[in-house]
Amino acid sequence: MANGNALIPIEILLVEDSPADVRLTIEALKEEKLYNNLHVVNDGVEAMAFLRREGKYAKAVRPDLILLDLNLPKKDGREVLMEIKDDETLKIIPVVVLTISKAEEDVLKSYKLHANCYITKPIDLNQFAKVVKTIQDFWLTIVKLPPKPR
Repeated sequence: MANGNALIPIEILLVEDSPADVRLTIEALKEEKLYNNLHVVNDGVEAMAFLRREGKYAKAVRPDLILLDLNLPKKDGREVLMEIKDDETLKIIPVVVLTISKAEEDVLKSYKLHANCYITKPIDLNQFAKVVKTIQDFWLTIVKLPPKPR
């Protein structure tokens, strides 16, 4: 993302408890060489602490985009999504639900909670990399993201 002459990285928060999916996401984002900083938290409680800059996340940056798994330990992704979209300062951050669930009720509930999009993770590793690339292409090159609060 260009800002005058300086290049500002896109800040991405990945909320994912699967180490394999975290590694795949990191690799897929590296391949594209877009200027981004990926921050990873492994459960819903950590996600909210990061977003609210609490505890060890006191100096966390505000993400430009959140990639959120639904099936998380400690606090479910659906609860995290609800808290994000109920918070006046966080609700403008786009949230991409990236999960293995194909259940219609999960899709419907995610959109009712104002998810910006819902993507089912493919099981195949190459397909997963393609999905991450597509997310990156769309959300980080085509879409105009909301400005960060001053």
